[in-house]
Amino acid sequence: MDELFAPWRIEWVTRDDRNEDVDGCVFCTLPKESADRDNYVLARSSRSFVLMNNYPYNPGHVMVIPRAHTGEYAALDDETLLDHARLKQRTFEALDDALDVNGFNAGLNLGDAAGGSIGDHVHTHVVPRWNGDTNFMPVIGDTKVIVQAIEETYDALHDAFADFDDATIPEDGRAVEFDW
Repeated sequence: MDELFAPWRIEWVTRDDRNEDVDGCVFCTLPKESADRDNYVLARSSRSFVLMNNYPYNPGHVMVIPRAHTGEYAALDDETLLDHARLKQRTFEALDDALDVNGFNAGLNLGDAAGGSIGDHVHTHVVPRWNGDTNFMPVIGDTKVIVQAIEETYDALHDAFADFDDATIPEDGRAVEFDW
């Protein structure tokens, strides 16, 4: 079995300054604020929202997050599960439309041993993938190249979410809203 090591990630996992400017859970606080573009909140529905990852593995790495504060997937009620699934569908479509992806990695980190830095609030990572997006830089060079600024990716994805027939945008700088 081959093993790939990413020792540079330990700095992120063990940092002490986790969301210092946020009182409480960042996933509970951000959707209540109005500075969506500044906070990288792309889209929202009544029970979930889409947030760009501040430290993406690839351009367009987002998280689809239920608003319910729980680390237990089984604790989500049926309405939240359906809403979360619908917003994930929109997310896959928006990422494909905006970034012309070849595939996705999507998943949840559940439990302490699963990894991730916010284990007490369920969230689904969606990472766009392209043929050939892994090359010698991260494997040999110990460096990940992110080829687009997060602000440019935000704008492209925001536009893609806004293009859906059932989308509304309340005002400039705000996330796209869905009401299903």
